Amino acid sequence: MSSNNLVLDLFAGCGGWSVPLQRFGVREVGLEWDEWACRTRAAAGMLTVRTDVAMYPAHVFTARTRGFIASPPCQAWSMAGRRLGLVDQPLVHQAVADLAAGRDTRAELLAACRDERSLLAAEPMRYLHALNTAGGPEWVAMEEVPDVLPLWRQYAAILRTWGFSVWCGILNAADYGVPQTRRRAILLASRVRTATPPAPTHARIAEPESLFGAGRARWVSMAQALGWGATDRPVPTVCAGGGPGGGPEPFPSGSRKTLTDARERGDWAPRGGPGCMVLQPQTRGAGWTARHGERAPSPADGPAPTVISKGTHWTWALRSNSQSNATVRPVTEPAGTLFFGHRANECTWVPQQAEHAQESADAAPDPIRITAREAGLLQSFPADYPWQGNKGQVFSQIGNAVPPRLAAHLLAPHLERAFNPDDFTLAA
Repeated sequence: MSSNNLVLDLFAGCGGWSVPLQRFGVREVGLEWDEWACRTRAAAGMLTVRTDVAMYPAHVFTARTRGFIASPPCQAWSMAGRRLGLVDQPLVHQAVADLAAGRDTRAELLAACRDERSLLAAEPMRYLHALNTAGGPEWVAMEEVPDVLPLWRQYAAILRTWGFSVWCGILNAADYGVPQTRRRAILLASRVRTATPPAPTHARIAEPESLFGAGRARWVSMAQALGWGATDRPVPTVCAGGGPGGGPEPFPSGSRKTLTDARERGDWAPRGGPGCMVLQPQTRGAGWTARHGERAPSPADGPAPTVISKGTHWTWALRSNSQSNATVRPVTEPAGTLFFGHRANECTWVPQQAEHAQESADAAPDPIRITAREAGLLQSFPADYPWQGNKGQVFSQIGNAVPPRLAAHLLAPHLERAFNPDDFTLAA
């Protein structure tokens, strides 16, 4: 077995696997084609080869690689796309079997595929076969959408004949502290230990302490991840205007676009409890004071003020897209799976009438598009992650990424590193 500790990351994207590898102090090289994902990785200090994974020679990494990671593009298989990868599945299985035997039949199989991206899910086997001939790698970690699980089972059967212990199955990222119920097909394999999934740290409902130790914590909500308030505070509500006892109007009439632009620039910061989106300027100049007058700040450790408009109270939820069956989750829960892609501009914060609120004809606040920074936090990337590209390019990177916090749980046993949740804080 080679003593080299290099980790090879195929389809490395913007760095979902790389964030924990960096924090664990592990040497990694990522292979990625997308220009803006490569620029993001470079800005984050990650070693990257910009290349077509299907064209790059695998033998370059033989006798050098301890760990192997692969997250093939999921657009051909994802529910957010046309899912032609499911039609091509027999061809992909054939490609994996052929590559495992050292036969490269990709050209003729690709010609028969309905989606040219489908066969990318077989590329990890080309690299694994080359690495295995040189006695490596020591461990393997792969991730894809749930529909790819049958393909992972085929990989698992082959890897077992090569001396690996293998586990594959479906994991929910929310069970590992990611503020998103993102379900993924995972494959874990090792030559030196029994491959098992990491123990969940979170659950839909918090578990009490028992004789076996502390129970699992409650799923991390969007409000927690975005720093919008502590979960043990009362849930304040917010609506479109000021009123008796409500203080200044947080977003005056006609200022919605101005508000959105200000949030993108970082001039405004959310504060308050879960379910609350009271926006308060970080700096208040003479213009703000002239409009609203002097006002003492709320105590830092107290609940944010309730903002009332004609008796109607509003809370906020995240709507995944504009379709009628879109996932809508209140900010007191984790987000649904973030797809983005061509629907990035349809992912919005939408108002919901608070429970037990008084009925009123008062109009609800307008929806607000989610920002790239918020989306990154909901995927468990650091708040200061150096995203590169325009909003659409950044959203695409985020939607395709492995949540770093989930990746940390998956990698820690193979890297013989203790996973410290404090190394992967979520709050802004």
